[in-house]
Formats: sequence, structure tokens, C-alpha cells
Amino acid sequence: MAKDPLAKAGFYFDELNKLLVLEPDVSQNTSELKEDCKEFVDKVDQFQKNVGGNIELIDELAKEVETEKIKAIGARNVLKSMPKQREAEQQQLRALIAEKKMQLERYRIEYEALCKVESEQKEFIDQFIQQ
Repeated sequence: MAKDPLAKAGFYFDELNKLLVLEPDVSQNTSELKEDCKEFVDKVDQFQKNVGGNIELIDELAKEVETEKIKAIGARNVLKSMPKQREAEQQQLRALIAEKKMQLERYRIEYEALCKVESEQKEFIDQFIQQ
């Protein structure tokens, strides 16, 4: 009966005979809620760590994808420019062939002129020897 007047006043005793201001059921529920909250916070922290790791992994993959994308764009641009480069090389080779043909024609004309000079000189030598 000594507990009833204290209980009416809002004072309670626990199993260790400590004086409590809360009812034992409320105190027990509060402790359980506190532990549940701690577990929840621990799980949220673990979740945040996992999400952080996943975000870092995704960022790294995004960087690799971006790098490969840039390489692919560069390769595509090179492939697009190859026909133009071939055309330019062909034009250069055609110009070189035309230049070499002109040089060959000059050498042919010079050769014919030298052959004519040689035949004239041989003819002159032959006439000089005969006289």
C-alpha cells in the first residue's frame, strides 16, 4: 500500500528499487524505443555508407564511359576525314606524276637535241678526217 500513494503522486520503483518518475511500463517502452532508434540510426548509417560506395563506383564508371565516348567520337571524326585525306593524297600524287612527265618530256627533248649535236659533231669530225 505504500506504493499506491507514491504511484498517485507519479513516483515509482523499478526492480532495483530505484525511484522513477515514469511508470515502469512507460520507462520500459522508452528504453525499447531508444534501442530501436539506435538500431535504426545504425542501419541508416550503414545504408548511407553503401549508397556512398555505390555513388563513387557509378561516378568512376561515368568517367570511364565519358572517356570512351570521347575516344569513339575522335575515331569517328578520323574515319570521316580519311576520304578527304585520300583525295588530297591522290591530288598530290597526280600533281607529282604530271611534274615527272613534264620533266621526262624535257629530258627527252634535251636528249634529242644532244643526239642531233652529237651527230653533227660526228659528221664534222668525219668531214675533217676526210679532208
